[in-house]
Amino acid sequence: MWSPFSGVIMSESERPTVNIISLGCAKNLVDSEILLGGLRKSTVEVVDDPEKAETIVVNTCGFLDQAREESIDVILQAAELKKHGRLKQLVVMGCLSERYRAALQRELPEVDRFFGTNDHRQVVSFLTGKPHAKDDPLFFRSLLTPGHYAYLKIAEGCDNGCSFCSIPIMRGLQKSRTIPDILSEAKRLVEGGVKELLVIAQDSTSYGWDLTDKVYLSDLIKELDTIDDDLRWIRIHYAHPAHLSQRIIDAMATAAKVCRYLDIPVQHASDRILMSMRRGLGREGIRDRIQRLREAIPEIRLRTSIIVGYPGETEDDFKMLCDFLREIEFDRLGVFTYSEEEGTPAANLPDNVPRALKDERKAVVMDLQNEISAEKNARLVGREMVVVVDEVKDGVALGRTEFDSPEVDNLVRISGIVQPGSFVNVLITESDAYELKGVTVQ
Repeated sequence: MWSPFSGVIMSESERPTVNIISLGCAKNLVDSEILLGGLRKSTVEVVDDPEKAETIVVNTCGFLDQAREESIDVILQAAELKKHGRLKQLVVMGCLSERYRAALQRELPEVDRFFGTNDHRQVVSFLTGKPHAKDDPLFFRSLLTPGHYAYLKIAEGCDNGCSFCSIPIMRGLQKSRTIPDILSEAKRLVEGGVKELLVIAQDSTSYGWDLTDKVYLSDLIKELDTIDDDLRWIRIHYAHPAHLSQRIIDAMATAAKVCRYLDIPVQHASDRILMSMRRGLGREGIRDRIQRLREAIPEIRLRTSIIVGYPGETEDDFKMLCDFLREIEFDRLGVFTYSEEEGTPAANLPDNVPRALKDERKAVVMDLQNEISAEKNARLVGREMVVVVDEVKDGVALGRTEFDSPEVDNLVRISGIVQPGSFVNVLITESDAYELKGVTVQ
């Protein structure tokens, strides 16, 4: 299927046409936005319809089997347009290309050029025929999100070495950006109309450790919080529990613009599995971090992700996980079945949990989370909440509270006349497990 994040920039003249298809995570989306920014005022026209493009660029995801399969499917769909459409050139970039370039070159002769995860400038130069330096003023992001929110990538790569994860193989070790560099981009985004910044990295809580003049996420939070009032919300993603220090918690608690929300992937709750995963923290340590968060920020909502079916996961391990989820009652949760990643430490372990059992355990967790989410949302009925309006389509307005991130969390269906990008007061009138309904109030 084509990604919803295809670039839309129209041109006055007849120029070579390019379509960008961005797959995978928010970090990949930022990469696509950087590429799009490099093309904005070049000699090419970026179009939203792949069938109208002479060149298609597919920014691939290489993390987990399902994402790899989707990337290959999209590449093959695009390649068909060489036979039946106006497509002349197919370019592939991103994580899948970074990691499996040699194999892809053998298996996909339809692709004209492969690039890696950090080759934005090379891609722009290849498509435009002219060099694009780092300081090129045209080389700014062009957002593929709605104009009122944007992802702010504060670091690339990861040093953690979790046993199941291939991100360091594809994106390298952590390379943090400096605070002045991040702050400059954040201000530029806000000046362009962005009202919500979503802070992302592979591990946001280890931000700054690798810089010559070491800084911390807490320092960055304090600086971002000084941006003018046009910025309403700052949302923190991908906080590794083992690196969630008290100074970060305190910075979140005192910052006026930081949402009472944290994405904190715990991955499991069995000490044996967590040790094998190389997570650096056991169940009690995770419980301690969550308790500290809830004491410092009483209204905080926590999103997590977990993996079921990890090699050697027994019924007792799975029961510990379910018991922990019942105890903690995460507000938002994503669950993945274990997928063997070539080159990772876990790939040397026997993948001995049958596929059917992995799927069964995933379903059990989702049923458990449905109950928790439904009960928590029911408590919001009758409450007035601030909601940002993400879109209005066919007369239906969809928005989010400060407790919800785009694409992955709860929606609010709003009755009343509202504009996309506006922040409105909404009285919650109905709820289910993953959706609220409400009416605007003065």
